[in-house]
Amino acid sequence: MIRLIFFITFTLSFLHASFHGIIVDKQTNKPLAHALVSDATHSISSDINGSFTINSQEKNYHIKAYGYRPFSFTADENKSKLSLEPIRVKALYLTYWGASNNSGTLKNILKIIQSTQINAVVVDVKNEYGSTSFLTSFKQANSYGAQKTRTNRNIKKFMQTMKKYHIYTIARIVVFKDELQASHNSDYALKKQATGKIWRNADNMAWVDPYDKRSHQYSVRMAEEAAKVGFDEINFDYIRFPAKKGLLFAQKNTQKNRIKTIGDFIDLAQEKLRKYGVFISVNTYGNICWSKDDNGIGQTVTELAKHADYLAPMLYPSGFSSGSFHFKYPADHPYAVIYRSISNIKGRIDTKRVRPWLQYFRDYTRKRRLYKKFEIQEQIRAANDINTSGWMLWSPSSKYHQNYLK
Repeated sequence: MIRLIFFITFTLSFLHASFHGIIVDKQTNKPLAHALVSDATHSISSDINGSFTINSQEKNYHIKAYGYRPFSFTADENKSKLSLEPIRVKALYLTYWGASNNSGTLKNILKIIQSTQINAVVVDVKNEYGSTSFLTSFKQANSYGAQKTRTNRNIKKFMQTMKKYHIYTIARIVVFKDELQASHNSDYALKKQATGKIWRNADNMAWVDPYDKRSHQYSVRMAEEAAKVGFDEINFDYIRFPAKKGLLFAQKNTQKNRIKTIGDFIDLAQEKLRKYGVFISVNTYGNICWSKDDNGIGQTVTELAKHADYLAPMLYPSGFSSGSFHFKYPADHPYAVIYRSISNIKGRIDTKRVRPWLQYFRDYTRKRRLYKKFEIQEQIRAANDINTSGWMLWSPSSKYHQNYLK
């Protein structure tokens, strides 16, 4: 396995600590440029020669490089060599209800991880309703009852299990779709223009206004709770404006304003989460790979790439309409949908920063095609061939088949 060997020397003075290091690839001995070394307040990037210097009085430091597990170290470790482990994330989605330490769903996923290529899980930490899967120290959310239906009563034990099996952990945080937050904060819940009443979408969930900074602070604070317990990555979902007209917003709802607002949210998350060393990924619609504008929701590949670490388009073949890719039934062509979509954005973002969501559920269009071993593996093959940072499988029930994933 290729590893990065990180050489670091430090000298202490009365006023500051100066850390100078060179990051190189152990196998090729080539320097690694653009790796981020951070303390709690700022980050610096290694140069083209893999060299960096960071001045700080802090004790804890983190290193992030695309395609590697996050790495943390302390000033008093006094190690001359630190290594970052490469990883292509191959993840299964674990539902809010399956996140219990004793659930059969979790036990099946652990069994699959021990016998297949799967090495990561995406866990619901804050779901669409606004509930948290474990008890957090976030008093505002708890006052709304976010913890009342929690499914994990011992998050420390859960994370220890993840570490035991060397599982890369991703915390899914639903952002602007949040019934609990919206219903308890009507002043910044999205409302109908016609009536001024709180708007709820088709599944009867209210949203908070993305333009209101209080909605940003709330979800980022929740993300901190996930980072504190040891998740490697924060995955923001519903980090967009609702695809709905006739709503009242705090600002004029233009494409420019929407795009800036989503970027501001991610920047706040990067700032607040820097001290934990976690990666940040954002979920998007699959058609972001083909759209020239923001689709009315504030997301474009080019702009998201300026703020987030990883982009996670939901490239479910069933999500593309008839005629897409010149196919009458795109769901019949799982490889082509994934490969062509990611190939289309190569000029806007390095594919090593793209980790698509893949379909692990029955086609919901007219043909109702079952997605079994062939369809699953064709999607995976496409993601591998286009050199993504990995992939994540979405099963709404978190039911997976071991023989599909070997």
